[in-house]
Amino acid sequence: MINTKHEEHTSVSGASDTVLDDDRSSSAIPPPSSGLVVVATPIGNLGDLSPRAHQALATADVIACEDTRRTGALCHKLDISTGRMVVHDHNERDQASQIVERIRRGETVALVSDAGTPGISDPGHHVINAVLDAQLPVTAIPGPVAAIMALTLSGLPTDRFTFEGFLPRKAGQRNERLAALMHEERTMVFYVAPHRVSSELEAMASTFGDNRPACLARELTKVFEEFVRLPLGELAQRYHDAPPKGEVVVVVGGAPNGQQEPLDDTTLRTMVADLVDAGVRLKDATKQVAAKTGRSARELYAMMNEAPKL
Repeated sequence: MINTKHEEHTSVSGASDTVLDDDRSSSAIPPPSSGLVVVATPIGNLGDLSPRAHQALATADVIACEDTRRTGALCHKLDISTGRMVVHDHNERDQASQIVERIRRGETVALVSDAGTPGISDPGHHVINAVLDAQLPVTAIPGPVAAIMALTLSGLPTDRFTFEGFLPRKAGQRNERLAALMHEERTMVFYVAPHRVSSELEAMASTFGDNRPACLARELTKVFEEFVRLPLGELAQRYHDAPPKGEVVVVVGGAPNGQQEPLDDTTLRTMVADLVDAGVRLKDATKQVAAKTGRSARELYAMMNEAPKL
């Protein structure tokens, strides 16, 4: 059983100079003379920035970041004066070619996102691939990842899991994605925008069942860090009228033995209707839902054309 106790923790962080391996200590690894360095930055607590990450940011020729103001604030606190260039969702492909050229000229580029590890539901993937395709040096300095922290402390199985990131914004596409995960046995990790917590928890409860164990984690490593471990139905009810503040990660237990409680007719109609609302033809929508739920497409089609009972 999942622990349903509402727990609240305050983060305490500190740096350590302990040498873990005589010959392979992280302090013995010099920064690259040129290339791309993917640097994980704190998701809240500044104390989580590793000494290697600090060194990489301070010695790079330029820092490629999502928002120069946010990274600038981090650099100011760390007394780092390295110049910055903007790489975000809308310009990453164009900036990737510039980064490749800078590295070819012998420069070192440190790649960061606003928080956490670049490329994990953040910009960075296209830059990394471009540098790899150019057969230029790429390395990474590991560090904070909200998904891993939430998973670790969720109380749910951690031996096998799947990271799903953000669900699609449109209800039809979101519900279609959740339906595809209905029989997933591994623990699932989702990133959720605060203003969409209520609707997405309700959609998860509708698809996976009210009793599926789950954990909502928010404000990780910050003063108001919080973990709420409850079944999905109770989580959805808890946040129905009071969306949580701050960054949110939702961890959901996998389907037991690959099985899932049969969906009721109302849920099935909703799944089909959401696809239709998203622009999918009724016939195609029933086929998609049938493929994901094991129900007959003909049965679903007939269900959607039934006259409402008075």
